[in-house]
Amino acid sequence: MRNRISHIMAVLQNDPITVLQRYKGYALAIAAFLLAAFLAVAGASLSVRAIELLLVREARAALHEAEIDWPEIQADGLLVTMNGQAASEAERFRALGIVSAVVGAERVIDGLTVAPSIAISAPRFSVEMMRNGLDVSLIGLVPESYDVSGIVRQIEGIGPEVSVVNMVETASHAIPFGWERSVEYALKAMALVPVSKISVSADQVEIYGLAESERQRDDFRQRLQRERPRGVIASIEISAPRPAITPFTLRFVIDGEGARFDACSADSQEARAAILQAARQAGASGVLECTIGLGSPSPRWQAAAVAALRAVADAGAGTVTFSDTDISFVVPNAVEIAEFDRIVGRLENALPDIFSLQADRLPPEEGELEAQGDAVEFSASLSPEGSVTLQGRLTDERLRSALLSMARSEFGMSAVEIQANITPDTPEGWPVRTMLAVDVLSYLEHGSVRVRPTQIDVRGVTGDTASSDRISQLLADRLGPGARFNLNISYDERFDPVAMQPTPARCEAWIKDILAEEQITFDPGSASLVADAARVLDQIAEILRDCGRLEMEIAGHTDSQGRLETNMRLSQQRAEAVMAALLARGIPISGFEARGYGPEFPIADNSTASGREANRRIEFRLIGDSAAAAREETGEDVPEEPRDESELEIEVTTGAGDAPRPPPRPERP
Repeated sequence: MRNRISHIMAVLQNDPITVLQRYKGYALAIAAFLLAAFLAVAGASLSVRAIELLLVREARAALHEAEIDWPEIQADGLLVTMNGQAASEAERFRALGIVSAVVGAERVIDGLTVAPSIAISAPRFSVEMMRNGLDVSLIGLVPESYDVSGIVRQIEGIGPEVSVVNMVETASHAIPFGWERSVEYALKAMALVPVSKISVSADQVEIYGLAESERQRDDFRQRLQRERPRGVIASIEISAPRPAITPFTLRFVIDGEGARFDACSADSQEARAAILQAARQAGASGVLECTIGLGSPSPRWQAAAVAALRAVADAGAGTVTFSDTDISFVVPNAVEIAEFDRIVGRLENALPDIFSLQADRLPPEEGELEAQGDAVEFSASLSPEGSVTLQGRLTDERLRSALLSMARSEFGMSAVEIQANITPDTPEGWPVRTMLAVDVLSYLEHGSVRVRPTQIDVRGVTGDTASSDRISQLLADRLGPGARFNLNISYDERFDPVAMQPTPARCEAWIKDILAEEQITFDPGSASLVADAARVLDQIAEILRDCGRLEMEIAGHTDSQGRLETNMRLSQQRAEAVMAALLARGIPISGFEARGYGPEFPIADNSTASGREANRRIEFRLIGDSAAAAREETGEDVPEEPRDESELEIEVTTGAGDAPRPPPRPERP
């Protein structure tokens, strides 16, 4: 066979035509076979494709009839594959069942998936910052991309010995809007309040803290409210422990000036309410203060205090002083002796057993001595400028030297002048009384202390609402039971560093007071500031620097002369010029709005020259969050937008005639 094939190949190479003619029958047979094979394969393929198209069409028709259009149908021979995402597991089984009923369940390949029933959302990020002095703990969940180590570094920057325990976890989600400013505000609060717990989220900061005193508590609250960023909800709860009062003191006076407390202490809220009610029934009016503190010598302090106040009210004049359980009750000679005995007897019966009462009715000559002045006297006075004068009788040079050293250590070496008359002829206990005068003087901003053998008189001004209580406690403690002293101490917020903190309401009032003295003026018919306006703007800028970020409206007003459109445009341009001038002075004005009102809101009569001058003015008014903070501070519902003349804050310029002026503002410290 091999030889035959080799022979054919040789012949084919030499004479191909002869070979083809000889084997023509074989070639036709092979060609026919190949054609039949091709036709058979093509027919089979067409049949399979027709079957696949039929299966897909029938499956889709069944799904369409069931109003299901989300699956993708593919056929591979007699097998049908279903792909797509069902809204629920029930939808998946429904679609699968419909197709299986058409083509047979054994020929359906399930490639369907089900959408998650709940979309995965970012967790609520929050951090608890707990500080106890030098120890700080952090716990919570923060975004993974947030710099937690930066928080730790800022906290450690509070002090060299501050240690931080970091238990913060992270999650791989985006930083939520407002997160950074909330954390920054919380860090400022932590640096301010040494004992605090601060909860931080993206839009809210809750601050719980402990202050050492009520004054520090008020200071913390005001500073935290002032620092609160715009858009952050802040809950601030700062508490102060009850002060320890030693001795526990109460002093109530009825004299020609009316009824009042020189000092008041209570051991509970209930006792405070009862004591203040008794004081009002005795004739006291206005704002009454009574400190709730620790150190009450008896659980029946309330009963004793109320009984004593009623006794003074029955007498119509006099003084009652508590120093722990020692009570001094003094009435003037004008009270009849029989009435005095009746009042004292009733008071002794009402007092709990632990209290000791010393009652005195002043003799007639006592008033004469007071009118003429005691022969022996010493006084210590402090001027508003800070100079101290000590004058009067002293026992010896040692007492003079001790008083001079004591005063200089308190008020400064060069501030003290002493004019003493040295004589041994002084009453018993005179050195204690004179040194006490210098001690009492240190509680006053300015005033005087007059020492006489029978009484000590204190007059002055203070910036501490608790000064009267403290002076009463000091005098009662040092002078002992039955001590006679008279206090005439007034509170002035100008000397109170807490009361003069620049809150939004105070900042607005200070600016209005500046504009009441001198307005911001412009060239006639122009938005160009005159040279003198720079001085007023400098004063306003100084206030705004201390006040920090505020939201304010700068409102421009004109008189009624000229066209309305011109005046509206001019007032807007002038308000914008003022805002630009403040920006040039480095004032943050991101929360400011310039608005021109034209002649819409006059404050004076436009028919007179002085009235028109008053109406040409610039006003500053709190808006937005700053206005809300001011309303919360003052407890007043101040409208945000002026609606008619009765609601406008009145501004007055120099030369405004009879236009009303706001009350003078205390000088800023």
